[in-house]
Amino acid sequence: MENREDLKSILPFLPLVIRSSSLFWPSQVVEALKALSRGPDCSNVNSGELLFTAISDIRNSLTLSAEPLAPFSREGYALYFDELMSRSESAKWFGEVLPALANLLLRMPSLLESHYQNADNLLDGVKTGLRLLVPQEAGIAFLGQELIGALLACAFFCLFPITDRVAKHLPLINFDHFFENLYDNYSEKQENKIKCILHYFERICSNTSVGFVSFERKVLPLEQLPKSIAYPKADFWNKSAAPLCPFEVHNSGFIEDQLSEALEVDFANKYLGGGALHRGCVQEEIRFMINPELIAGMLFLPCMEDNEAIEIVGAERFSNYTGYSSSFRFSGNCVDKRSTDNFGRRKTRIVAIDALCHPGWRQYKFKFLIREINKAFCGFFDQSKCHHYEKLFQDSGQGMQCKQEDKDHISINNFLLDEVPSASSEIEMHKEDSSNGLVRESDKKGTWCLPHEDKIGIATGNWGCGAFGGDPEIKTIIQWLAASQALRPFILHYTLGIEALQNLDKVSQWILEHGWTVGDLWNMLVEYSYQRFNGETHAGFFTWLLPSLISHEGEISSVPNSP
Repeated sequence: MENREDLKSILPFLPLVIRSSSLFWPSQVVEALKALSRGPDCSNVNSGELLFTAISDIRNSLTLSAEPLAPFSREGYALYFDELMSRSESAKWFGEVLPALANLLLRMPSLLESHYQNADNLLDGVKTGLRLLVPQEAGIAFLGQELIGALLACAFFCLFPITDRVAKHLPLINFDHFFENLYDNYSEKQENKIKCILHYFERICSNTSVGFVSFERKVLPLEQLPKSIAYPKADFWNKSAAPLCPFEVHNSGFIEDQLSEALEVDFANKYLGGGALHRGCVQEEIRFMINPELIAGMLFLPCMEDNEAIEIVGAERFSNYTGYSSSFRFSGNCVDKRSTDNFGRRKTRIVAIDALCHPGWRQYKFKFLIREINKAFCGFFDQSKCHHYEKLFQDSGQGMQCKQEDKDHISINNFLLDEVPSASSEIEMHKEDSSNGLVRESDKKGTWCLPHEDKIGIATGNWGCGAFGGDPEIKTIIQWLAASQALRPFILHYTLGIEALQNLDKVSQWILEHGWTVGDLWNMLVEYSYQRFNGETHAGFFTWLLPSLISHEGEISSVPNSP
């Protein structure tokens, strides 16, 4: 089998065995899945209790019995399928959906083999195969939607080995805790989360999706490497001459419903998915329920470090919903009408960035401001736009510091004032390969980037606030600065109507009208945060910045705290 190194890294976390370079299910598992695929008349599996017994038997065949499932997972499966599900839904599930999932699992070895055979051809030799995308190593994996369906079916059956996942800083992906939490602490939100996932299974079993989803670990390395972009330091931000991008405030609506094809921010836990497969039901967890293909990333993406982000492109939406947290409810089928790109991915672009959790007063300390803005910048930076930075640095008087003959191969050099830049991968733009839309460099090197689309802005909201406890005004400004420095053409901010941001539109428009740069606004944010941390002000940032924020006529007045 090709891509043996890729397979070697992920094989300990798969329930399959390898023989003569081919992947197999053990024979006992094959027989059990074949029985399930023939329906309840053959398998006798027609209840949640019997389903869990079948799951346990398959786990025993895989010698996973030494890795115990969550204590009340059996009761959770039984509660949902035997009590909460209607008779008609149960008949369809056990008569149609479960057999189809068993068939999909039977095909998982062949789906993986086909995946590895084609993985190196998708991006002309660049690795795109399923493997551990480990911290501090940028990389991308392209998975077919059908393969993702098989992986999620495997999670539903709780067949992924859990040994070593904690040691590798990987989130748990089996569904045992997902169902246990239904029984152990029943809530309607948990029942409705499960409804979303089962609806996804019903959809893929009746109509196979043939597109792709890409999962990318983005890194701004800390060490010095040439021809790339490194983790920015303080001097970079306070001297930045980048203009602030247009800012659009939405006091209603949701990020996932935006129509501008923007990069949509996942208010992530450092472990991708957060509490999606546990009790969590806020922004990230909800996104993982309505776009369940995101869950596949939990299999092979260890937790993010401070200089990392995860970008996922192509995940299809299957469910509609209402409510939030305890009021979350599944509200029916969603037909995803997003168009697809040259790689067969839906133009749904999601970036996971994890904010400081419960930062309290430390969020106003300088080193944590740097952490947050660099985290957002890592997520927002479009590697294919590197060449645009050359003019930006020339205009700011910061030379590229590279030989003329190197400029065809280096889009940015000396990105930071005090260190040689580094990047998540060496991104160099040359000509576009019209056969697949890939932007490639010369044949002598193997670096790559995906083609950029100039109109892709940022769609975000109250990142790091809510359950994470961040200051909404600070986090909003940080995201604006990061999006602007990343040369995004706009930022859409969905406030959900929170009171702290009621003047956001007026403040952002005043700043834009006065032509502030990234450096200007950053320096004001730093000054405010210093005063706030030291108790010299108790005002919010907007009030501090514009003391006479709104006159009686509703217009913004002059500001003494000018940069």
